[in-house]
Amino acid sequence: MSAAARRPFFRRRKSCPFSGANAPKIDYKDTRLLSRYISERGKIVPSRITAVSAKKQRELAQAIKRARFLGLLPYVIR
Repeated sequence: MSAAARRPFFRRRKSCPFSGANAPKIDYKDTRLLSRYISERGKIVPSRITAVSAKKQRELAQAIKRARFLGLLPYVIR
């Protein structure tokens, strides 16, 4: 058995889409950006799927909740 066959598969972690030089700002008024991080049922997608950092995930969740409260985004999609 070769060394490559014994080594488990390692998937490289994607970097956060909100960190970097020309990264988009998280804003509750930007519903097009926020809707990318909401599932088809209207739930906030977890950071392990979207590869968003913990700090930016909290900002994202707060912006989504604020947009929902103001009626810019739906709470539930049926």
